[in-house]
Amino acid sequence: MAYLATILIALIAALHLYIMWFEMFAWERKGPKVFSSFPKDLFAPTKVMAGNQGLYNGFLAAGLIWSLLIGDAVWAQNVALFFLGCVFVAGVYGAMTASRKIIFVQAVPAALAIAAVLIA
Repeated sequence: MAYLATILIALIAALHLYIMWFEMFAWERKGPKVFSSFPKDLFAPTKVMAGNQGLYNGFLAAGLIWSLLIGDAVWAQNVALFFLGCVFVAGVYGAMTASRKIIFVQAVPAALAIAAVLIA
């Protein structure tokens, strides 16, 4: 894959590793600052749910990292496109249901990376 695509994939993977950490291990501590519109008294009862979401973000990161380690260019591109597509869909859904800024944090970077992978 081209250099730009590789950098974008790595950055998106790192973002999802951060989201995994945040949702699995820092939900009650950092959550109220990130999701200020969410009632503060609901962070403790939703800790397990957030941890589950974090695990899925970890899977997205793992898939993107895997795509960077595959030696065959076509196979690497296909794996990258699949996981970037998952990130894009998650970003659009999150923007529609949780916060509009998720479109800029997840969907737009994923769309740029998809474009970079396809151009490469």
